[in-house]
Amino acid sequence: MKVLVVGGGGREHALAWKIAQSPRVKQVFVAPGNAGTARDATNVPIEVTDKAGLIKFAQDEAIAMVVVGPEIPLVDGLVDDMEAVGIRVFGPSKAAAELEGSKVFCKNLLHTANIPTATYHTFRSAEQASRYIWERYCDPNDPVPVVVKADGLAAGKGVIVCGTRAEALDAIDRIAGQREFGDAGKELIIEERLTGQEASVLAITDGETIVTLPAAQDHKPAYDGDTGPNTGGMGAYCPTPIIDEEMMARIEADVLVPVVHAMKRARRPFKGVLYAGLMLTPGGPKVLEFNVRFGDPECQPLLMRLKTDLVDVLEATIDGRLSEIEQLEWDERPSICVVMASEGYPSSYEKGREIKGLDAADAIEDVKVFHAGTKTIDGKVTNDGGRVLGVTAMGDTIAKAKLQAYRGVKEIRWQGAWCRKDISDKAR
Repeated sequence: MKVLVVGGGGREHALAWKIAQSPRVKQVFVAPGNAGTARDATNVPIEVTDKAGLIKFAQDEAIAMVVVGPEIPLVDGLVDDMEAVGIRVFGPSKAAAELEGSKVFCKNLLHTANIPTATYHTFRSAEQASRYIWERYCDPNDPVPVVVKADGLAAGKGVIVCGTRAEALDAIDRIAGQREFGDAGKELIIEERLTGQEASVLAITDGETIVTLPAAQDHKPAYDGDTGPNTGGMGAYCPTPIIDEEMMARIEADVLVPVVHAMKRARRPFKGVLYAGLMLTPGGPKVLEFNVRFGDPECQPLLMRLKTDLVDVLEATIDGRLSEIEQLEWDERPSICVVMASEGYPSSYEKGREIKGLDAADAIEDVKVFHAGTKTIDGKVTNDGGRVLGVTAMGDTIAKAKLQAYRGVKEIRWQGAWCRKDISDKAR
């Protein structure tokens, strides 16, 4: 069969790489792809927002299955439009994707379904939100432990953690006043800041059966020690020891099952990947957010460890027969992904700088370099985004996997390249 993966980041490179390993797959296309997917698959110069172009390509090439990677085309209804013309596609409908597309919708659903989450208030203007902060936190010297979130999609950057009134007011102004994240700031949420360790639990569901994947831990803040601004993710590892079998059973019972049932009751049945971003608080796990696709960079270490044919799982989800597949098989060794970023990220950065050492890194045992923001110019691989590479490795222990990943990192260089040095240290 022929498979089309929609997207051009590290998640899509990992998906294309894993799908290509299936003996049932003849050819994998990636639209638009990057310099890495060009090595492991065939790139197609069609943007993720070009629904008509993607549909025409799938029809012309007799694509047997489309896998939609990023959130933007999911929220925009690509799955609905493809299904309408008979194309088999993995991912949630536009109505179901609102679980990620609107934080206000997500929080309201969590509240209605009695799923544990932070207390929150929603606002339609910067003035309303600022008034709430001034009235709720009268003394400027008192701590203001809140998180201000843009309602819509903001590439993982529309969440600002605050500790003072000045920080909260600045966050409100950035999101809803200056519209730093565009229309994502038409509405915003102010919620209590939860304390604890964050973890990511991903599950694949066909709307009836839920297949939970091993828990991972992402690293959102830019710098070591979880300092600096939020990013799309600076690295991840899997599995994480902070979620044991008992905790996972609790998350399934209190979070995953209720949200799938709630979406069904809301007439938005969910098919695809359900990603729960969780805070493990002293009172138990609470939902920070839901995503409706594989996380990036969580996807990379997850798929490194998956031994089951991914195509079988994706097709069973599309067909609504996930209950029929055998239990997923995983490599027992842990895996770690270290994101290498462009100088200046998550703010402005320069593109077009040549990347060297990729082949040397890939040649290291149990290392795979997944490309995210890369492009080939005149035969040379260059940086073309903020998060550029996800150097992913496996090892007998988390410490050994980390050592292998950073061995790969040391082989790679370009002007301004940087990364966090403490990915997976929370596991100790």
